[in-house]
Amino acid sequence: MSSSPKIEDALREAIISRPDVILDDTDVMNALIAANERSMGANIVDLRGIAMDRMESRLDRLEDTHRSVIAAAYENLAGTNQIHRAILRMLDPIAFEDFLKELSGEVAEILRVDAVKLVLESTQGDMDLVLGSLDGVLAVADPGFVEDYLAQGRHGATRQVTLRQIQGGSEFLYGDKADWIKSEACLMLDFGPGRLPGLLVLGAEDPHMFGPQQGTDLLTFFTGVFERIMRRWLS
Repeated sequence: MSSSPKIEDALREAIISRPDVILDDTDVMNALIAANERSMGANIVDLRGIAMDRMESRLDRLEDTHRSVIAAAYENLAGTNQIHRAILRMLDPIAFEDFLKELSGEVAEILRVDAVKLVLESTQGDMDLVLGSLDGVLAVADPGFVEDYLAQGRHGATRQVTLRQIQGGSEFLYGDKADWIKSEACLMLDFGPGRLPGLLVLGAEDPHMFGPQQGTDLLTFFTGVFERIMRRWLS
């Protein structure tokens, strides 16, 4: 006659003295529950075991949600700090030319974008000659360019912030980097009554850097600050 194997005395005493160790170990508890179900046979339904399985599944989903919320909070905090750093950098220059150089230099690095272009609409045909030395940062376009570029043939209201993936960027905006740009953030600029609009374009080689599914709150705030800085220069 066979007999059930006996647990070692030392292990038995350890379990009795610290049962919480067993209860806190998920793998051990699952093994004990499985052994209990096998001992009861296939014709017995353990409702308590079913309830525990469901509770465990709910706990796993809750932990996944908790981790996702924390990750999103950290990402939002990092994005906020990033925008604040870029804004502080834009406030430093005391000359417009230095401001534009910072825009394509330190500000672009802080925002982790590969190209920055500021577009101003103008009716003055000779404005390109005046701003020729800043051609890499600043572009001058005819009235209506901003709205046409943002719409790209689509109808509807023009949004202040447009995030999208593209198959190669505009040569007018990105120059020799055009083929490498795969996503962009387009910030429509309002310079006040009586002034034509402008456009600040942030281009990235990463196709997932900007997309329509992303939130725009931080970039909307950045746009508002940028508009106010530009109004100071334009005045």
